[in-house]
Amino acid sequence: RSKEQVEKLPSERGDARGLETTTMRQVYNTRELEIPADVECDIKSKVVTVKGPRGTLTRDLSHLQVDLFKTEIDGKPHVKVEVWHGTSKRLAGTRTVVSHINNMILGVTRGYRYTMRLVYAHFPINVTIEDAGKTIEIRNFLGEKRVRIVKMLDGVTVAKDKGTKDQLVLEGNDIENVSRSSAQIHACCLVRAKDIRKFLDGVYVNGKGHIYNPEE
Repeated sequence: RSKEQVEKLPSERGDARGLETTTMRQVYNTRELEIPADVECDIKSKVVTVKGPRGTLTRDLSHLQVDLFKTEIDGKPHVKVEVWHGTSKRLAGTRTVVSHINNMILGVTRGYRYTMRLVYAHFPINVTIEDAGKTIEIRNFLGEKRVRIVKMLDGVTVAKDKGTKDQLVLEGNDIENVSRSSAQIHACCLVRAKDIRKFLDGVYVNGKGHIYNPEE
């Protein structure tokens, strides 16, 4: 081969700069989610508003590259998510949208409840609930004098479990706010500069569920 022919074939000499990568695309992908009879769902410019017996939740999904709209299937209202000529990342967005809306529907119908346990070996952790369950104050963690104050996120309340000692109950309609509030309580009681295998004190999540369960 001549010098000109070799320069036109970079892939044969192990040079990846001349290779073109192709991404497989799926022509069409869709998912549907049925809307319960006691729930109202409104979609406008990918901003989803869900109303139910427990309240109203709103979420902006405009950052996802999907088509989102309401439709009827067999006479029942559904939310439909479509993606045309999507890559694997865009196809994953269909499941993400359906999961978010399903969590909102469960929140306005059944609610979310997290339980957290106060764990200590020597210094008992003292907890005070303020502002009608909107603020929690934690004292005497590892014998420290500092008062740890955690404010609950929007729509979340915290209370002491009446049936179980040293247990907290967090309730709300938005699963993200409930889980993030519990994470903030856990994060403020982390052991520093000690062996965490020996010092296990803290506040830990020990249960997740719904406020209202139809089977009960």
